[in-house]
Amino acid sequence: MADEEVTPADEGEAPLRGHNRQPIVSVLGHVDHGKTSVLDMVRSIGSQRQASVMDREAGGITQHIGATEVPADVLNETCAAMLGGKNFKSPGLLFIDTPGHHSFASLRNRGGSVADIAVLVVDIMEGLQPQTIESLNILKETRTPFVIAGNKIDRLHGWRSERGRSFVESFQAQREDVRALFEDRYWKTIGQFSEHGFNLERYDQIRDFRQNVALVPMSAKEGEGLQDLLAVTVGLAERFLEDRLTDTLGSAQGTVLEMRDEVGMGKTVDVILYRGELKVGDTIMLAGQDGPFTTHIKGLKRPQGMAEMRDAGKRWVNFDGVEAACGVKIVAPKLEATIAGTTLHLANTPEEIEVAEEAIREEWRAIFNSMPVMCSSCKEIFARQSFQEHTAKGECRGAEEDRTGVVIKADTVGGLEALAFELHQRNIPVRQATVGPVNKKDILMAKSAVDPLQKVILGFSTKANTSDVAQQLADDEGEVKFISGPIIYHIMDAFEEWQETTKAAIEEEQREALVYPGKVRYLKDHTFRAKGPAIVGMRVLGGRIHVGQRLMKLDGTPVGQVKSLRTRASEDVKEAMQGEEVAVAVQGPTVGRHIEELDEFYVDVPERHVKRLKKVDLSPLEEEILDEIVALHRKDNHFWGR
Repeated sequence: MADEEVTPADEGEAPLRGHNRQPIVSVLGHVDHGKTSVLDMVRSIGSQRQASVMDREAGGITQHIGATEVPADVLNETCAAMLGGKNFKSPGLLFIDTPGHHSFASLRNRGGSVADIAVLVVDIMEGLQPQTIESLNILKETRTPFVIAGNKIDRLHGWRSERGRSFVESFQAQREDVRALFEDRYWKTIGQFSEHGFNLERYDQIRDFRQNVALVPMSAKEGEGLQDLLAVTVGLAERFLEDRLTDTLGSAQGTVLEMRDEVGMGKTVDVILYRGELKVGDTIMLAGQDGPFTTHIKGLKRPQGMAEMRDAGKRWVNFDGVEAACGVKIVAPKLEATIAGTTLHLANTPEEIEVAEEAIREEWRAIFNSMPVMCSSCKEIFARQSFQEHTAKGECRGAEEDRTGVVIKADTVGGLEALAFELHQRNIPVRQATVGPVNKKDILMAKSAVDPLQKVILGFSTKANTSDVAQQLADDEGEVKFISGPIIYHIMDAFEEWQETTKAAIEEEQREALVYPGKVRYLKDHTFRAKGPAIVGMRVLGGRIHVGQRLMKLDGTPVGQVKSLRTRASEDVKEAMQGEEVAVAVQGPTVGRHIEELDEFYVDVPERHVKRLKKVDLSPLEEEILDEIVALHRKDNHFWGR
């Protein structure tokens, strides 16, 4: 393990020593590389097994950070063959399961920053992918030591897996040609990590864990190599992070993973407590949308047994108090404004309140200074007064005034950030971003957008707050589009499809309103009425002719206006295209005086339509006719149509 990945204790005054807490492990990696499968395998060990979280995740992708505790006795039993009769000093492991889809960059940053050590899951058949590289950057930035789980070795042709077997035993049992295939993938992976400045080596061949990153080959699907991964993870944490794992005294601090509305509990926050103790009745301070705020703990709940925080259902156990490190659900009043990813502080005493308030204000400013949906004035206001007060005074020059951008909603701040990230990648502005169900104000905001392609509300895991709003969304489908779902990329796919359909409809509407270039010929022996209006047979030589348009001769002389078009089947039509022959009623000319058989005419394109026509798809012949019309007008006005 390289020196820069290990965070030694600061020199100088030694930290206060507390109990030996369990290491917090963050699980990172590219989508579909097996992060959730690895955690499912972890949860399947021991006597209290739970069904697969992946089976219940929408689309098989982890969309909210969760945490799973693995007690020491389960670890020691699982890794007994590798420990040689010894036991781990740690009381267990606390796994944080972070989203793998790339739009959850900010959530993964939270998972990485709170972790003591990380497991980076890499599909050994695919190697480094965009989110793998992003995870590496997070780990480097947060100076978090990590282990590589080289997953999916079972996909190697001919590999034979055995559940519960260590990698070393499995590797020795493989055929020589299969081992050669593994070595090929192994060296390619080493080369990829080397390009990003990391020295990678198989864990059982490393001599200096400070200079090399350990790779643990495994198969999460077949249950092979799990004991290797757990043993290396705990071993590294105990060996290099002793100071950090015993620095548990002092006022309680934790990272807020999510704010959620739980049935039967009301508003709750999921927290990873990494320092100190919390008890029911304690006063805590958190970061809200209007700055630091305090509340008191009414309940502390942890998942039962090996259950997972997101997925515990009714399997919650009430506690009077908890101590670091643990994942805990806190029930308290006024939590709806809590910002996920920020720090929770104990605030029982005036001294704790002062320290917590200053720390949260610094954190708070950093978050809102980076929010793209706020005007510069809003960001300044955040440093000294309430944002709601600022907007109520009409001072905001942001979303209300700038009527560009889409409206986004989500059930959590993390989901909101995910949507904002995806839209930013596509250069689509966000006008308003709020947590919670869709309300009437959101509909009005979306409806007032200037760009018709932005009259949309994108909702991640959220819906209308009342049946009236749901009905209004249905009634306003033509004006405001509501796209929602539990999977980010499905929402974005639907949004892009809607934009393409809407754009095509707008272009078609514009095509109907635009006067398109056209050229027609007065057919011989096709005079049906000489005047009032003149009705003659014409053939469309190129482009099109539409009711209401004006015709002119090839020298620019005005002829008259088209009043009606009728086909050979005596059907009235609005438009005739190239190659069609129609009876044209033209108000203005008299046959024999103003027009003659075999005369050719242009559709007279208004000057204001020329620029618009340059932006739409014209056929080559339409472009040629338009150029002839423009050239004809420019004989009298050099700047016509420019």
